[in-house]
Amino acid sequence: MPPRTDRVVLVLLFDDVQSLDVTGPVEVFAGASLAAGSASTGYRVRTASLDGAPVRTSSGLTLVPDHSLAEAAASAAAPHTVLVPGGQGTRRPDPRLVDWLRVNAPHARRIVSVCTGAILLAQAGLLDGRRATTHWAYCDRLARDHPAIDVDPEPIYVRDGNVATSAGVTAGIDLALALVEEDHGRDVALTIARHLVVFLRRPGNQAQFSAQLAAQTARREPLREVQQWITEHPGDDLCVASMAARARLSPRHFARAFQAETGLTPGTYVERVRVEHARRLLEDTTDGVEEISRASGYGTPEAMRRAFLKTLGTPPAEYRRRFHAPAPSH
Repeated sequence: MPPRTDRVVLVLLFDDVQSLDVTGPVEVFAGASLAAGSASTGYRVRTASLDGAPVRTSSGLTLVPDHSLAEAAASAAAPHTVLVPGGQGTRRPDPRLVDWLRVNAPHARRIVSVCTGAILLAQAGLLDGRRATTHWAYCDRLARDHPAIDVDPEPIYVRDGNVATSAGVTAGIDLALALVEEDHGRDVALTIARHLVVFLRRPGNQAQFSAQLAAQTARREPLREVQQWITEHPGDDLCVASMAARARLSPRHFARAFQAETGLTPGTYVERVRVEHARRLLEDTTDGVEEISRASGYGTPEAMRRAFLKTLGTPPAEYRRRFHAPAPSH
């Protein structure tokens, strides 16, 4: 019998699962025991498939589970965390897998999905009345097929009570790190992040896409050049008239064409780029807030503070406290 403080993480496996949706969070949870210095304060990761048989991932790898889902359900205690990965196997899942989730997952203290694993949770009725997310390409489908779910396509992960859903692949690692930090503290989570060479910094409300990825790339060369210029010069004068002159268009024509080809107004695009630039400086440098506000095009710390509160829901100083990457120890 495992120690009472041992948290069992049960990972569901099925054919055509996305291998990184499994191995990313598993590496985080497995690393927590080592980082905490005692297996009794870490996690015991177990994997299970419907019949206990090996599964073939969408990339062709074969994963061998520890036991069957029936055996998992018959164990003395419910798992602390049930983790449901995504992948092509969620498109037409075995009904028995959904039934198992519907009956057994609610007994876990925490239910977690990575990527399109949210589709399985939705089919099991576990997301009804909750806010959730999934990979950006499947958010519309999730919302259409399950109107009782408040689907948010923007964040990399969402926590709603004891249910957590995340976007694709790397977002599963971000979410797992956030759960470890909740269970064992920031130092343990930071140790794991350093070992995996990822940063313990991405908040759940960070957008799945950067501004440059979220917006479409303009078809016309002058507009693409302006997009690149904005990214490389966020501190410059980026009013519509100035950008229009660079594109050799009238301000009115530029504004219409930019929105038509990128899906965002020029002002919205500039605002997103500036927030991202300021975020990176807060995360990666020791520059002062006043210096960062000027470099990011805000002019004053107060203007940057208002932009952060509007976009991220937190002021710059608090953002830096939470997500600044400390210098590595030697």
